[in-house]
Amino acid sequence: MANTLDMRTIFREDIPLIDVRAPVEFDAGAFSQASNLPILDDMQREQVGICYSASGPESATSLGHDLVSGEDRDIKVAAWLAFLREHPDALLYCFRGGQRSRIACEWLKAEGYDVPRIEGGYKALRRCLLSTIENLPPLIIVAGKTGSGKTEFLQQFGQAIDLEGIANHRGSAFGRHISAQPTQLNFENELSIHFLKLAQHPSVFIEDEGRMIGKVHLPPPLQEKMQTAPIALLEDSIAMRADRIYQEYIELQWREYEAHFAGRAAEEFSRYLIEAVDAIRKRLGNTAHSEVRGSVLAALKHQEQVGSLEGHREWITLLLADYYDPMYDYQLEKKSSRVKVTGSRELVTDWLLSHTESFA
Repeated sequence: MANTLDMRTIFREDIPLIDVRAPVEFDAGAFSQASNLPILDDMQREQVGICYSASGPESATSLGHDLVSGEDRDIKVAAWLAFLREHPDALLYCFRGGQRSRIACEWLKAEGYDVPRIEGGYKALRRCLLSTIENLPPLIIVAGKTGSGKTEFLQQFGQAIDLEGIANHRGSAFGRHISAQPTQLNFENELSIHFLKLAQHPSVFIEDEGRMIGKVHLPPPLQEKMQTAPIALLEDSIAMRADRIYQEYIELQWREYEAHFAGRAAEEFSRYLIEAVDAIRKRLGNTAHSEVRGSVLAALKHQEQVGSLEGHREWITLLLADYYDPMYDYQLEKKSSRVKVTGSRELVTDWLLSHTESFA
């Protein structure tokens, strides 16, 4: 059985994992290096669970063996064997490190494969990761107005974590991608793994974020740590920021919609933009919302008639000047005492590289 003391190594070294839980369990929360090769499918798991509640563990185990037998068992064992041939160092686990993983390992041993199973299963692995979030390293926050390119800026540093990348969301009303966000459990698991892999650094750089990134929320210990962390503030002109937003949220996003939706791209792209504008109606106020919404509709009409995306630049600049910038100025004022450097990308880069260890 895999030693619990080695759990951090499992994640640091991306050791392959066989997760024999049912798909419904895996979909709710798993790990990036794990492959779901279940011993019980969702329906079988439900049947065994009902039997366990009604008749106890022995009857449930007996039913499990009856359900997974013959050709079904052969297919599942063959899938594990195929995975192990590609990943001979793999480990195996179920939810608590109990019956399912034990039986799977017994069946594999009969085929000549002695696979270590993880003591405590998924629950123990997740506890290990959550302990990382409870003991975070010193943080340095990279802040800046909307469109400052904070995410891209942080990519140059080996000790940075891309919160928005892990959340699969750009962090604003317009920030959703075509692909779905991870579940809250998966977000926390992946975030913890990133922190674990950076444990050797004296501090970690992350982007300034609110409590929520789309539909997932930052773990409370991280939120608390961010509220006292020093801030490095990126500055850029509104013209440069508007152009950056246009490139990412309009040009890049439109290409993704074309590739994904084909003939429905224009319809889905319009829905995405209008829903985003309507989501901030209360914060904009009725008058400003009507103005911005009208500008978005005009840009979409221009796009349809002329085939050009350029009309979107107008509402982007309008929204920055009248909404995002004033809101950011208000929020920044409340944490201005923590701002340690303000300036260009070059200036902030130099400051971060020279002041990293002083905050450890």
